[in-house]
Amino acid sequence: MLKFFFNGSPNPTKVALLLEELGLPYEPIPIDTRKGDQFAPDFLALNPNGKVPVLVDDADVIFDSNAILLYLAEKTGRFLPPLGSDRAPLLSWLMFVATGVGPFSGQAVHFRHFAPEQVPYAQARYSFEARRHYDVLNAHLAQRRYLVGDEYTIADMSAWGWARMIPFVLGETAWAELPHLKRHHDEIAARPAAVRAVGLKDRFAFKSEMDDEARANMFRHLKS
Repeated sequence: MLKFFFNGSPNPTKVALLLEELGLPYEPIPIDTRKGDQFAPDFLALNPNGKVPVLVDDADVIFDSNAILLYLAEKTGRFLPPLGSDRAPLLSWLMFVATGVGPFSGQAVHFRHFAPEQVPYAQARYSFEARRHYDVLNAHLAQRRYLVGDEYTIADMSAWGWARMIPFVLGETAWAELPHLKRHHDEIAARPAAVRAVGLKDRFAFKSEMDDEARANMFRHLKS
């Protein structure tokens, strides 16, 4: 059985969505990053970068959410266009999320909600770039139902993992200016697999407080 190391943050949630869409049996293993589980030696042996998600499939260990999406899609032959079809644009949009949407959204969230001091330049910089990337997705989806071709793929799942956090990233009013991305998000969020993926974290008792212990584990530079 697959072992899926996760928490409820965007990157593990998009992998949970694919696992649920595929109907593959898997064992969810919670990694409570606010308690420092990501630094346990056994976990670092799987992912030296100390981040979730991680998937273990027999002898194969895969970390990074987009690598896991590709691995599972190739393994099962689902949610992935064949070579010579729409594979090139799928890879482009998948990496657009991996290298742009995710990192800028994460930094926007950090400086908006968690930084110990207000840094106006950082807030403006990362909020602008996060919004710019969501604008690109929104414009692309204005003319099409899904990101690639006419089929629901892992590129859509990857984008959805972060888009569902837009109010937290950019503020409650941001959705009003991203109608096409909101339509895309809502369609995926209504899928039974997405409901199960979002609910996975509720089966476990993750630490909710952002106290000194959590800050020390989440933002280790504060310890130096």
